[in-house]
Amino acid sequence: MPEVVTLTLNPAIDESTSVDHVIPERKLRCGPARSEPGGGGINVSRVLRRLGDDAPAIYPAGGPAGELLARLLDAEGVAHWPVPIEASTRENFNVLERASGLQYRFCLEGPTLEAGDVERCLGVLRGARPAPLFVVASGSLPPGVRPDFYARLARLVRESGARLVLDSSGEALRLAVDAGVFLLKPSLREFQQLTDSVGADESRLAELGRALVRSGGCQMLVLSLGSGGALWITAAGQGRIAAPAVPVASGVGAGDSMVAGIVHGLLRGSAPGEAVRYGVAAAAASVMNPGTALCRAEDVERLFAAMA
Repeated sequence: MPEVVTLTLNPAIDESTSVDHVIPERKLRCGPARSEPGGGGINVSRVLRRLGDDAPAIYPAGGPAGELLARLLDAEGVAHWPVPIEASTRENFNVLERASGLQYRFCLEGPTLEAGDVERCLGVLRGARPAPLFVVASGSLPPGVRPDFYARLARLVRESGARLVLDSSGEALRLAVDAGVFLLKPSLREFQQLTDSVGADESRLAELGRALVRSGGCQMLVLSLGSGGALWITAAGQGRIAAPAVPVASGVGAGDSMVAGIVHGLLRGSAPGEAVRYGVAAAAASVMNPGTALCRAEDVERLFAAMA
């Protein structure tokens, strides 16, 4: 049984293309399109596969887009356990404006999941025996799913003896923290919303993070700061990891790559700071590639070594 399993309730097909200029009310002639698997946990599984870890992805899938998602994961050699649903898997659209270098991301809300769909996904997770060391849950919740889903998942994972790694936002994140998770990886904006500190001075981040860990909301907090790297906090210590300077082609999937890199490090027994350094290297390697291509293992290793 794999040591890591990911769960994505709102997977997607990510379509990426480019255009000279984004202009309203005109036909825009796009460049070649690229279709890739998408959704938080799906991307984590993809990156872990590239780093040498087997991390099966659990996800609901339906319609032609769901069938395409399965084929794309097969092509990448990613193990996956799809749960059939009646509704069709969503598709996202990412457009690079070549003139400005800006990226426009159009994300659909996804199909409405029935209660039975959610239960079947959880049933697949419960059926993983022996339980994995880590369960990674990442991404938005689709229509039909209660905001307390991740809180419920946190309790289920804890009862199984596994550790939950969560990357989410909004009310779903807040309720999950109330239940307690192992590792939390919010962005700066998500963290400020969670701690009701929007607009607060950045110097307060460590203080707020330590309070969150002391409260039992998480055992390990990794605050993603984009080009600023990451701040990590546990009960035993904390640290700040600077991000390496790299050319930026796309920010899509950088956070998922960071999560995968951190989990990869923890699987190998790395101390928290070392694991987060690997995660920051994976995020930096991801932004170097266009669209939703994510990172390459050789880039991650090169950046990680240079950050030592």
